[in-house]
Amino acid sequence: MEDFRQAYLRLCKEGGAEPQESVVAQLQESRAGQGSRLDLSGHSLSADTCSVLARAFQNDTGFTEVVLSDCMLSEEGVYCVSLKIDTQPICTVVWFIKLYGNNLRSTGAEVLGKLLARNNTLRRLVLEWNALGVWDEAFSLFCDGLASNSVLTQLDLRNNQINHHGASELALALKRNTTVQVLDLRWNNIGLLGGRTLLEALQKNHSIVQLEMAGNNIPSDTLKALEQTTGHNSDRQSTLRESRSRTQVLSKEIQTLKEEKGRSTSIQIGQLQEALNERKSAVNSLTAKLQMTEAALTLSEQKNHNMGELLTRVKAEKEEQRERQSRERKKEQEDSAHREGKLLREIQSLIETNAQLMNKVEEKERRCKSQQQQIFELKQELTNSTAELKLQLTQAEDRLEMEKRRSKQALQDMDTLRQKEVEHMNRHLEESERALQERIFKLEGQRIQLEEELSKAKAACVTERAQAEEELGRVRAQVRLEEQELVSGLEEKLRSVRSNLQEVQLHCSQQKQTISELQAKNSQQGSEINAMRRRTEELQQDLSAKDQEKVAEVSRVKVELLEQIGHLQAERTAQGGLKEKISALEREIKVLSSNHREVLLDKESEMSSMLEKLRLKEAEIQRMREDEANRASYLQSAILTYVQGSPLGHYNSPKK
Repeated sequence: MEDFRQAYLRLCKEGGAEPQESVVAQLQESRAGQGSRLDLSGHSLSADTCSVLARAFQNDTGFTEVVLSDCMLSEEGVYCVSLKIDTQPICTVVWFIKLYGNNLRSTGAEVLGKLLARNNTLRRLVLEWNALGVWDEAFSLFCDGLASNSVLTQLDLRNNQINHHGASELALALKRNTTVQVLDLRWNNIGLLGGRTLLEALQKNHSIVQLEMAGNNIPSDTLKALEQTTGHNSDRQSTLRESRSRTQVLSKEIQTLKEEKGRSTSIQIGQLQEALNERKSAVNSLTAKLQMTEAALTLSEQKNHNMGELLTRVKAEKEEQRERQSRERKKEQEDSAHREGKLLREIQSLIETNAQLMNKVEEKERRCKSQQQQIFELKQELTNSTAELKLQLTQAEDRLEMEKRRSKQALQDMDTLRQKEVEHMNRHLEESERALQERIFKLEGQRIQLEEELSKAKAACVTERAQAEEELGRVRAQVRLEEQELVSGLEEKLRSVRSNLQEVQLHCSQQKQTISELQAKNSQQGSEINAMRRRTEELQQDLSAKDQEKVAEVSRVKVELLEQIGHLQAERTAQGGLKEKISALEREIKVLSSNHREVLLDKESEMSSMLEKLRLKEAEIQRMREDEANRASYLQSAILTYVQGSPLGHYNSPKK
């Protein structure tokens, strides 16, 4: 565009900035005139170049499309190119702006929001591959501008790092905006919360017919609900367009009829005078038919009222069922918590009993050690006594050594047996503890599976409820719209018939003299009356068709409600199955507890038998000690008798 290029060069000279050659070449290639396009994609634009372009835009308004993709725009450049905030919006004839891949952030979001709030010509805005959603406050300003905009129809926000906070701000803007029809939010980070807020906004926004939400970590059920709402919006827009086209066609036909009547009134006055009586009869028949249609309308309204009462009763029953199910679930949760507490207390008691058994085993080991120490002391005493008597009693020492070896072997055998029994007890206790822990883990896994099944059932109930409410609202809206359209059409026809009657009466009073000349044209009036009759018959057929459609809709709603009731009954049966599973688990827990108690009783009996064996071993040791003492006394007495009976004893006895 030659004029724009010259203005750009002139402004660069005035501002002391050097013009970029790539920008000048691109402007040279652009063409002037209506619908021209400015494409500077891939050219890195500095802040000075952006300010000069903004001033040139104020002088020239010929561009309708501006493409600045991958231009590495700075925050100041975005401010200069987008708008002059304090003075006036730039480029007032531009209807398409593309800012692809410019890494726009907080300042860019604020400036674009102000542009949307002020501009009245922009229809399409592409902001793909930027970072508008990084700063929540700046993106909220952008959403405020979008909410106040009334001309934008297409908005592309792909790959803008929008999170669930940004999605909530965008949802608030969509609740106020009524012009955006196509919205692209692919490849952001909206998530589950953002998807739900957008779904709530779309239930109030009826203008969006296409919404792209892929790559946002949104569950499939939420995506399906969004698709359904956009489909409803598209259907609504198509019906509105059809109704508008029909109203335009009808208005044109009415206008043509009025013009034809205005031209032919002067000719038809005489004809209408003779056909006045026939017209009156036709009008009376039409009024009778209108009364019949009004009676039919009142009947249809009564039917709709009855259907509404049925729906309210069904909703009340559903709410009561939900409350019952919630109470039953709460009771089941409390029972499960109580059972878990019981299991934990039993496990704690088992742990305490195990600790007591371990303490008893330790006490027995200490007793064994003390007995070993006593045996060792006795051995020392025996060795001392044998050392004193070795010089005199070699034979007695051999016997004593043999007895000592025997006693040592018996003691060692007893120690080995006791150690083996203690090790066997420890191994048995460890195995029982492992088995109990495995059973506890299995029970916890089963409880987690049951909780997951309950959560899935809750989610299915919520989705079915939302779908049923949406379908009921849609049916109500359709029935109301059809009734309003029928009533308005009948009222308009009544008004037209009454106005025609008044005109006919006036013309008849004024033109009674020309009745004799217009008798030949009665046939034409009869044909018109037949046409009116055919129209009334068509209207009656339309009314009957609408009544049949209403009856079909009501039957379909009843069938859907019955299906929902069947689903709820199936859910109740599933809950009964879950209760049976829980009772089975309780029975298993009782069986396990009884088995555990039996095992504990067996262990206690084994411990008592072990204690009895230890007591017997202690009695044997005491008996062996007494035997050793008796043998030592016997040896001592034998030695004394031997010493006394020897000749050395006889020699020493007189001296004494």
